[in-house]
Amino acid sequence: MDGPDVNAEVRKLSARLLPESDQLGAAMAERIRAEIPVYDAGDTVSHDELVASCVVNTRYILGNLAGDVTATETPTETGTVRAEQGVPYAVVLQAFRVGSRFIWEVLVERADPEDRDLLLLAAADIWAVSDQLAADVTDAYRRSMADRARRDGQMRAVLVGSLLDGDADATAYVGETAGMLDLGRASEYVVVSAESPAPGAEGLADVERVLRRTNVRSAWRLDHDHQEGVVALRLGFGVEHLVELLRGLARARVGVSDVVSRLDEVQEARRQARVACAAVSPGTVDVGRFGSDPLAVLLASSPDQARALVDAVLAPVLALPPDDRAVVIDTARAWLAAGGSTSTAARELHVHRNTVRYRVRRLEEVTGRDLARPVDAAELYVALECVRILGLA
Repeated sequence: MDGPDVNAEVRKLSARLLPESDQLGAAMAERIRAEIPVYDAGDTVSHDELVASCVVNTRYILGNLAGDVTATETPTETGTVRAEQGVPYAVVLQAFRVGSRFIWEVLVERADPEDRDLLLLAAADIWAVSDQLAADVTDAYRRSMADRARRDGQMRAVLVGSLLDGDADATAYVGETAGMLDLGRASEYVVVSAESPAPGAEGLADVERVLRRTNVRSAWRLDHDHQEGVVALRLGFGVEHLVELLRGLARARVGVSDVVSRLDEVQEARRQARVACAAVSPGTVDVGRFGSDPLAVLLASSPDQARALVDAVLAPVLALPPDDRAVVIDTARAWLAAGGSTSTAARELHVHRNTVRYRVRRLEEVTGRDLARPVDAAELYVALECVRILGLA
């Protein structure tokens, strides 16, 4: 590789410093350890490994500046190794910035006084070498991460989690993250949140493989109580198709977000999916879409307020003996679903319509509501939705 076209005095200074690369690399490592705790601990990257990589980096920068191409071993292996070691990308990049600043300070310090102005004029060329180094290491790091993600399910889960949880490093490079997760360049994404039927169990059995069979790409993670994933929709397979497929796989409640057009919007989509999941009746197996039932979504997003509403409207009903409570609540739901028709509710409940009238009157007496008044009937309906969502009856 040809070196950059830098000032002759800078070349001479760099060539003079090049034989000192071992000592300068060790000093650079000390600077990095002093500024970055991950490297100072020596647990993930040993001190000897850090010194070795700093020596290579020093030779790379000084060799390029000196025009000594025989001394410019490209240190891309550092990026590969750091990715395999699990060092966060932001930490790797910070170390290279510290190292580049160290080299610049050495050049300024060791330059002859009359050459320092020339050094300042050549600063852009000097930093271009450092930037190229960082770019090469970044490419190697991301290639290694992509390889790991493809072969390592746990690594994929970490990347998915960094997107869903809003990790700054992942969301700053959503394109690269999408590539690592093989999500392609879709224009529509949704987030799915499935409740685990048992701790650590999948709420959607083998969902990634099933979606792949329909040429739909997705990436998932599983934690203690939820299985969550990002799904890249495609032409001919929209959110309605996805919901239908998920219903066939679901083992518990599932929520699906609104469609978003960019991966940097999936944090909000994840919140929507969680709320949509919570809006499905506890203990049932079904798929809920965010926005398909606005009232249920509103109540599920504010469980404390939902509980307060239940206490205000239905506390006397919930205080009844279990059998009586179930009869009153089932009758209220059937009567409201029938639009206040006693005969329709009676057929639904398989009882005489006079029995329904009696139960409705009892409900009014217990709650102090007059269900002939639309406001009172609406309060009762909302309170019953709160009871359903909270799993109280």
